Amino acid sequence: MPRMSNPTGYSVTQITLHWLVAVLIIAQFVLHDAIVAAWEARTKGLEWEFGPLVAVHVFGGVVILLLGIWRLLLRIRRGVPPLPENEHPLLKVAAHVTHWSLYALMILMPLTGLATWFGGSTLADTIHTTLKFPLLLLFLLHVIGALFQQFVLKTQLLQRMMHAQK
Repeated sequence: MPRMSNPTGYSVTQITLHWLVAVLIIAQFVLHDAIVAAWEARTKGLEWEFGPLVAVHVFGGVVILLLGIWRLLLRIRRGVPPLPENEHPLLKVAAHVTHWSLYALMILMPLTGLATWFGGSTLADTIHTTLKFPLLLLFLLHVIGALFQQFVLKTQLLQRMMHAQK
């Protein structure tokens, strides 16, 4: 199917994936203590359990990876609506860098997490642990940027992620 070059809004699927991934990323941060404790016990040769919270983190990461790839494919195939016309060029650059960096982290974080958990890689663990800070920063920047667009610049940008368009 050919790529749609300039859709006026996001599709139902794009919107659903956006909010679902956002909730899953928040859950990863909120519920990370169990996986950290299990990993530390495991690496020290102590008793540890693959309990429900550990499973949620591991499988949540897998779901984020799969949904992130799906989001990227939809973005490439369908396209995304353009940024507001009158937006300052630096804000447009910031938006593009933030979005593409978030996509990269939606893939890199789960891959390094999987390499850590199932491969026992301490290098992957270091990368995974280090990447959580840029992910949190970009996530917050994305939210602040959207709120700034909506309430300061009054571009109605948030409406695009709330109401689907064909």
